Amino acid sequence: MNLRRKIKFYSDAPISHNVLLEVLGSYRRPNDKVSEMIRNGELISLRRGLYVPGPEFDLPIPDAFVIANHLRGPSYISLETALSYWGFIPERVHEVSSVTIKTTKTYSTPIGRFSFQHLALPYYSFGIQMADITEQQTALLASPEKAICDKIVLTSGVNLRSKSQAYDFLTEDLRIDEEQLQILNIEAIQSWIEEAPKKNSLQQIVNVIEGL
Repeated sequence: MNLRRKIKFYSDAPISHNVLLEVLGSYRRPNDKVSEMIRNGELISLRRGLYVPGPEFDLPIPDAFVIANHLRGPSYISLETALSYWGFIPERVHEVSSVTIKTTKTYSTPIGRFSFQHLALPYYSFGIQMADITEQQTALLASPEKAICDKIVLTSGVNLRSKSQAYDFLTEDLRIDEEQLQILNIEAIQSWIEEAPKKNSLQQIVNVIEGL
């Protein structure tokens, strides 16, 4: 089996350095071979120890959401990226935004920019879903409800003290339609509030949705 075929076998997700060492087991100096493959465009380095196929191999690379889940884990896609994916905001999002229990960090890679913001447990663990991105690829995403809550929690200066402020934030700042707000699971949001930052702000969101 040639090297391209071996790489293709693992290309549905970013390839770790340990996997590459197994693939290159017949080489006397596999680390040198990895460096050569990066120089030759056969691999793209996302960060230290994580790679996707490069243009010289002419192989599809994993979806950006799958890449994000692997770049800094544990993490899940959230904020505007998740809201765009679920069809709750009209804008296309060019940076993939995630949250993580690790420290805040941004990766500027040859295939795009990936940002990660810190959230603490147990609030972090609420409202995460597994989504089928392609037939072979899945990724962890925030539910629409959690993505909205994360946006409020993580946006500096957002402190929703009333229903009117919460309504304006949802419909003007985020540009979410009332019809979409009405399908949100307010019981889920309510169940998170006790363990959440910005409790009052999240409660105001619940109050808005209840009144629609």
